[in-house]
Amino acid sequence: MIRIDAARLWSTLETMANIGGTPAGGVTRLALSEEDRMARTLLRDWALEAGFSCDVDSMGNMFIRRAGKNRALPPVMTGSHVDSQPLGGNYDGIYGVLAGLEVLRTLNDNQTETERDIVLVNWTNEEGARFAPAMLASGVWSGQLTQEFAYARSDSAKITVREALEAIGYRGELPARAFPVHACYELHIEQGPILEDEGIDIGLVRAAMGQRWFTIALEGFAAHAGTTPMHSRRDALTAFAELALQVEAIGYQHAPDGRATIGMAQVTPNSRNVVPSRVVCSVEFRHPDSEALAAMEASLRQAAEGLAARGVQADVERIFDYAPITFDADCLARSEAAVTALGYTAKPMVSGAGHDTCYISKIAPASMIFIPCVKGISHNEEERILPAWSEKGANVLLHSLLSAAQEC
Repeated sequence: MIRIDAARLWSTLETMANIGGTPAGGVTRLALSEEDRMARTLLRDWALEAGFSCDVDSMGNMFIRRAGKNRALPPVMTGSHVDSQPLGGNYDGIYGVLAGLEVLRTLNDNQTETERDIVLVNWTNEEGARFAPAMLASGVWSGQLTQEFAYARSDSAKITVREALEAIGYRGELPARAFPVHACYELHIEQGPILEDEGIDIGLVRAAMGQRWFTIALEGFAAHAGTTPMHSRRDALTAFAELALQVEAIGYQHAPDGRATIGMAQVTPNSRNVVPSRVVCSVEFRHPDSEALAAMEASLRQAAEGLAARGVQADVERIFDYAPITFDADCLARSEAAVTALGYTAKPMVSGAGHDTCYISKIAPASMIFIPCVKGISHNEEERILPAWSEKGANVLLHSLLSAAQEC
């Protein structure tokens, strides 16, 4: 039974971590930044050196292809993303990309022919840290979002996605449009503590939570901090504080599966002796049940309307919405068979995070494979995995892909 070259995989992970590396040992490699460009180019160079082709579409998605015997058959796909959170970790996303590359290299080493092509993908702007929403380019490729919408997204400096793609030279000519896919797998770190806590090697991901993202603008009125009586104020910041506690309460109301988070807030004019006139914040809900997500949104809108009693107007804009995902049973069965053959332990899991494969699952059979990460830490410079975990996950990916790619 063939296995990947664990030392080579670990070496590629360490080399890639130098691009955008931070003094604290993490990485900042925002989508379509100079660091992203460098990482993409290194990935492309590695692929070309191994004899694979590399195409780039109009959203900057990179498709690295190892040819099979029957080019007419729909390929098998794997991949993840190169971009990171600001001050993020060295394995979120990039582990799935480089493990996929290692699988292709291993097949070359063993002179293994497959019936179908295997395509490794680097999806653009998975994180949504620079350009919201997340999973932007896989959303366009799968037909869930329009390219016009994606191109118009802008960062804090008002640079659009289209401008950023052109600036780093990765707006390809290939249309960002799905082609037939036989099966798709994404290998990823768990980003939670369950596998490590339970001493389990592999998570077989059967479903993913739905998500709804909102931008909320609270409009009060700026006033002098010393001369304006308390009863005369329309304080946007204290209204935000009330809203924040209600958002937290909504999460608890839908426990244990619900998640409610405010991760960003901007205060205007942000001066110590002025009553704040405006707060713009994010709100994010997650839940594996669509009806629960709808109820959470209804509660949010009711809470926002209630701020009128403070003299503060709230505008709630939903900017991102995708339903809970159920992954493909045949894809999961191949991974389960691989786990058994390799002698590893595994458990079924639901992903609390969003991933590009959630979009791909809408148009092709797909599933995900998780490995542990230390203490469940992710989106943090302290994010870590062990080499043994890296090896096991890549071996499960290898045999999941190989099984699918040999099907006629």
